[in-house]
Amino acid sequence: MNTMERLFGWRHAFDHPVSLGITVCVGALLLLAPLLIALVNRLARPEPRLRRELWQRYTSWLVIAPAVMLPILAGAAWTILAVTALSLACYAEYARATGLFREKLLSALVVGGILALNFAALDHWYALFAALVPLWAGLLVVAGILGDRPQGYIQWVALALLGFMLFGAALAHLSLFANDANYRPMLLMLLLCVQLNDVFAFCVGKTLGRRKLAPNTSPGKTLEGSLGALLLTTLLAVALGRLVFAGTALESWPLLVLMGAMISVLGQLGDLTLSSIKRDLGIKDMGALLPGHGGVLDRFNSVLLAAPALFHLAHYLLPAVGHGQAARIITGG
Repeated sequence: MNTMERLFGWRHAFDHPVSLGITVCVGALLLLAPLLIALVNRLARPEPRLRRELWQRYTSWLVIAPAVMLPILAGAAWTILAVTALSLACYAEYARATGLFREKLLSALVVGGILALNFAALDHWYALFAALVPLWAGLLVVAGILGDRPQGYIQWVALALLGFMLFGAALAHLSLFANDANYRPMLLMLLLCVQLNDVFAFCVGKTLGRRKLAPNTSPGKTLEGSLGALLLTTLLAVALGRLVFAGTALESWPLLVLMGAMISVLGQLGDLTLSSIKRDLGIKDMGALLPGHGGVLDRFNSVLLAAPALFHLAHYLLPAVGHGQAARIITGG
């Protein structure tokens, strides 16, 4: 696939059967969900608050699902643009909740770092991407000195570094995937697995949960729910991975099981990371943009740690992601 087809080739959206299958399944679920919610309301008769939350979550998914899937299907350039917007939205919620937005220079530099990393991904310049992470972190450390206010230096610089690493470096790995001709099924598989990982943990926890996983961090999570999600997400990832990575070394069962377990565990740890931040700040949600979910960051926290892990598994243990595609398509002249 040539560069322009990869960047803007929406006609190739369903070249891979996994891309088509996931799109059809998500569309079918969105169509059937109102019937399922109505059935639950009729049979289980949940309290009004829960009924309202179920409908709020459904209406939010009517926005979330197209907003996530359409850019991926439309082309790599739109995917990277969407990831950039997601990163900036997550950072905005984080900066507002922590008060980091008041440190204008540090906050502006984090935003600049997010834009620079996603530009490097769009340019397919992996060496620049890899260099930007430590160099930009160093820039944040130095920028904290310029105000000549040593009181609070550690706090503000640490907050800026955490924001840059989570919402810049980590999330930008989703953009790096877009340099591969086969990026659509990989990204759709990852996003589907991390979202269903949350659903599996919730459902198993509600039915079988007895022991709290981390009661001070996330009181609702149980050990049984976590283990159930690990099992079910691994099975889902293995089933999808056999199709996504057919003909590569990652098609082997041991690596597929490793991949699935990694996605589940890191997805749950990403969720717990955000829960730790919220508990420390004394807030329930990072925002209110998505009714029934909270903020954008509340919905996408599970991908923060899973995205870079899956990228590097594919990039280093297998033929490199983006292999065979033109590099430095903007700066290379």
